[in-house]
Amino acid sequence: MIKLVRVDHRLVHGQVSFAWTKFLDSDCILIASDALMNDSLKMSAMRMAKPADVKLVMKNIEDSAMNLNSGATDKYKLLILCESVRDVYRLVQKTSCIQQINLGGMKNQEGRRAISKAVYVDDADIEMIQEMLHSGIKISVQLVPDDKEVDVEKLL
Repeated sequence: MIKLVRVDHRLVHGQVSFAWTKFLDSDCILIASDALMNDSLKMSAMRMAKPADVKLVMKNIEDSAMNLNSGATDKYKLLILCESVRDVYRLVQKTSCIQQINLGGMKNQEGRRAISKAVYVDDADIEMIQEMLHSGIKISVQLVPDDKEVDVEKLL
């Protein structure tokens, strides 16, 4: 069962490892990222950052969607992490099981603007977010579980 789908460029870090997994009572983290699969050093860092009692699975977008669609992940209380709006958008295009997305840390870069604290988007992100909203997916911003969840439409 999917507990949360989160976009966070840091992937597994303190907020995810301690706050979100405990709040959600997650027993498995799925990182869906093509870029990560080509970075063995970052993959090692993800393994070290995960909570000891939580399974970590790292797959590219295609394989992540295949596993979600096959039901292989149904036995877990799953937290799905994507590095970018583009990655979560691609995942959404390949599966119908994602109904809600949480936007967490999205770094500031040239051409991006803040829509909330620690969430920066560019025009392409906004276009993909609007398309996912139009398809019925709920998208919100919430950095940590104690923060108030804010509908992304109010921030765009």
